[in-house]
Amino acid sequence: MSQPSSLHIIDMHTAGEPVRLLLPGQITLHGATLLEKRQDMKTRHDAIRRALMMEPRGHRDMYGAVLTEPADPQSDVAVLFMHHSGYSTMCGHATIALGRYLYDEHQKRHPGQPRHTFRIECPCGPVDVRVTEDANGNVVSAFDSVDCFVDGLDESIELDGLGHITYDIAYGGAYYAILPAARLGLDFLTTPVRQLADAANRITDHLRATRPIIHPHEEDLSFLYGTILTDDTPPVRDAISYNLCLFGDGQIDRSPTGSGVSARMALYHRKGLVTEASRPRFAGVSGIPFDARLCRSTKDSVAVRISGCGYYTGRGEMIIAPEDSLTYGFTLRNTFHDVMTSQKEI
Repeated sequence: MSQPSSLHIIDMHTAGEPVRLLLPGQITLHGATLLEKRQDMKTRHDAIRRALMMEPRGHRDMYGAVLTEPADPQSDVAVLFMHHSGYSTMCGHATIALGRYLYDEHQKRHPGQPRHTFRIECPCGPVDVRVTEDANGNVVSAFDSVDCFVDGLDESIELDGLGHITYDIAYGGAYYAILPAARLGLDFLTTPVRQLADAANRITDHLRATRPIIHPHEEDLSFLYGTILTDDTPPVRDAISYNLCLFGDGQIDRSPTGSGVSARMALYHRKGLVTEASRPRFAGVSGIPFDARLCRSTKDSVAVRISGCGYYTGRGEMIIAPEDSLTYGFTLRNTFHDVMTSQKEI
């Protein structure tokens, strides 16, 4: 499949987590639904994901989004979330950044006619975003999640070196295993981030191999996206709870992870720890928090309103040179044996 010779992008970040937007109109995706378009992206245009997310243009923890035409007639835009190792079903930090982008683009096209609400079609379903400016001039995006729920409570596994581990699984647009680091015998605040990440990755790998995930409606959403390790801060008003989210093939989210925060709120609701009056805050390794609140709840599920700020970091044109053997990206290898093997595959 031939690909464009150049790609126009805008780079943003939300709470330190990058978002590289592939602007609309550059590739055509086939499918009657967004999930079908997602499959088409995987099949015919995955080279574009690799080019934008992997080195030399990206890095192991890079994140991005493809803007495309929505299948949902009530949505303003559709988005496919992508990262170094594949595709996501939901991404809160990218949704927050995209809300800012849509708000600003509308202002450019319709001066003096501000618009504050947008509907974004995501692979997990449409989400509504409201964009406002606060007293300090920050543009704040708040999105209402899809229905979030708990898939498993107090499940347990045994892992060599970590022992008996009790965890929960919750869905916030993507599935996560969630547990306090203290259950691993690790102090969340003083243990090196790399050590926390290694433990979380081991849990993810084990559960993906042994614990089936079945979404109630969509097979394409039926997989464990990652593991979230948390501190022990209770969800009380204005208190910040820190967490470390490992997703994909072990990427570290710098932000609190919007879909992960939604999953944590579903878990808190199930355990009776939050109500619609609760206003907890969550932060990742950048230390910049997201605000969260329940905007709808039933016995079995909740919708969560997550708010934060997206900021621009750059815009440009990525050149795709077919004669360059690395033009569609490469991954930093663990050993030089792996380097030699990868060169034979080029």
